[in-house]
Amino acid sequence: MTFKFSSGTVVHTPSVMSIINHEDMNTLLNRHLKGDWGDIDDEDRKTNEYNLANKGRLMSSYNMPQGTVWIITERDRSSTTVLLPSDY
Repeated sequence: MTFKFSSGTVVHTPSVMSIINHEDMNTLLNRHLKGDWGDIDDEDRKTNEYNLANKGRLMSSYNMPQGTVWIITERDRSSTTVLLPSDY
């Protein structure tokens, strides 16, 4: 499996685990690390592509049947957080 960037330490909020299981989280995390930014608009997609090349913060959004899940990787790639929008 080839990823476009490193996740660093992966953490998640307790509330996100109330709507998805570990298998779903791993699937979404793999999509994020491959550069599949999910359900974001074109401007955010362009920002992610720029930030990928220039060491900026990366954000994905995935609309799940249970609710929306965000994944954010910090610009230094030291950590990635899986959370609900309400946790932000």
